[in-house]
Amino acid sequence: MRVAIANPIYDVVFKYMMEDNAVARLLVSSIIGEEVVSLDFKPQERTKDVKKEDDDSSLTVFRLDFSAKIKTPDGYKLIIIELQKASLPTDIKRFRLYLGKQYVDPNNCEMVDDKRGDPLRIYSIYFLGNGLDICDTPVLSVFPEIRDMATQEVIHEKSKFIELLNHKCWIVQISSLKKRRRNELELLLSVFDQNNRSSDHHILNINEADFPEKYHPLIRRLKMAAADVELREQMIDEDVITEYLKDLERIGISKGREQAEAIIAEKDKEIEEKEKEIEENKKELEENKKELEENKKELEEKDKEIEEKDKELEEKNKLIDAQLKELEELRRRQSTN
Repeated sequence: MRVAIANPIYDVVFKYMMEDNAVARLLVSSIIGEEVVSLDFKPQERTKDVKKEDDDSSLTVFRLDFSAKIKTPDGYKLIIIELQKASLPTDIKRFRLYLGKQYVDPNNCEMVDDKRGDPLRIYSIYFLGNGLDICDTPVLSVFPEIRDMATQEVIHEKSKFIELLNHKCWIVQISSLKKRRRNELELLLSVFDQNNRSSDHHILNINEADFPEKYHPLIRRLKMAAADVELREQMIDEDVITEYLKDLERIGISKGREQAEAIIAEKDKEIEEKEKEIEENKKELEENKKELEENKKELEEKDKEIEEKDKELEEKNKLIDAQLKELEELRRRQSTN
């Protein structure tokens, strides 16, 4: 059965999806291929509007920082997960900056008897709206590898020194999904596949039956988002902002202030029209609510009327029973005489 879900390429929908802890653990576990048993937001910034250094335009990078507990064959390990999502082409220095903050943060350490121990391992996950130029593959994994330089043989022993100075990385290229479902991870990530967009780009249409039962919580979360009026309004706002940023990228503020102001005026008008549309929708909802209340009141009055009729009928039945009893008594007396 085909169902409508909110498009998680939108930051507001992605954030709503990841705020469900069980869904966040499901998605992260599927990407990294390890069992995440607990996942906690770290008290750091989650979204950031960053300025390009060569002009006044900006772009949006969406961030989620987690501390995670992962089950391993030997027990458990704690890691830091740095998740970043970008819809527009961005500067690699931004990602390096955020990652560097994780390495130098003194709080990113194991706590042993209330004292800081070894630094925590770092995993980085990137969701890119515009893919890389190196290959047309939905998900790329980049893992450190140890080799014997003389023989080029891969060494499989683990070293804390090496693991803490390097990190694993996964890159999801949303534009490369293109109906690819070669494994369960690509199937799960198909909720991002923009080929499933409806005429309303805020909505994707998917076949729920294609997904294993274990992925249904994520599907349900996105179905809830699709039905949320406030989220739909925020997606509209995000559309306007994204188009504005794209326009600024195209024309360059430094090359044409007048063009930029014209675009801003046009976007302001578009926002005004969207706000008017939203107000009309709210008014319609209020009218529907009022109509429902009136129908409810009418039904309550009908119920009351029926209840009174039932009571009246019950009284009549009692009277008839009394009259029948009296008639029976009269007949008995006559037969006796």
